[in-house]
Amino acid sequence: MRFLVLAALAGAALFAWPRTEKGGDVLDMTKPRGIRLNNPGNIRHGDNWQGMAQDQPDESFVYFVDPRYGYRAMVKVLQSYARRGVVTVRDIINTWAPPVGRDPNTGETYTQETGAYVAHVARRLGVTPDARVDLDNKHQVVELLDAITRHENANETFDRSTIERGYELA
Repeated sequence: MRFLVLAALAGAALFAWPRTEKGGDVLDMTKPRGIRLNNPGNIRHGDNWQGMAQDQPDESFVYFVDPRYGYRAMVKVLQSYARRGVVTVRDIINTWAPPVGRDPNTGETYTQETGAYVAHVARRLGVTPDARVDLDNKHQVVELLDAITRHENANETFDRSTIERGYELA
């Protein structure tokens, strides 16, 4: 009997955990992290983003209450890049996902292959890696957001209207 009560409580706790826009939950490990966390750009903790969920189940990456807030945060990051002159596909991706980085929570250094990331995003945008992205052009930014999302999340993305709404929230 005790087992059944505990199992029922555990099941209720999992069922009550926040659901993502696509209907999965943050504990559904069959989905990429960015999709589970409504954080399509896999933005790490550090800023107090609008739309952050009160409970943050991931120690490294932000959990947003809705993917539109994840896209809003991505646009805000891209706007900060533009103010610093980071406007080509290559520069944007090398800043977004640097070849060498440090996890702010663990302090551990990590490396990642950004060349393939740059090539993937440029190909999706139909431009060369050194092409400038007009970060004031909604269509170009939405395409860039979708390309980053696909690369960050094993080719999964959110629907176009969700991306556009996130752009508009910024």
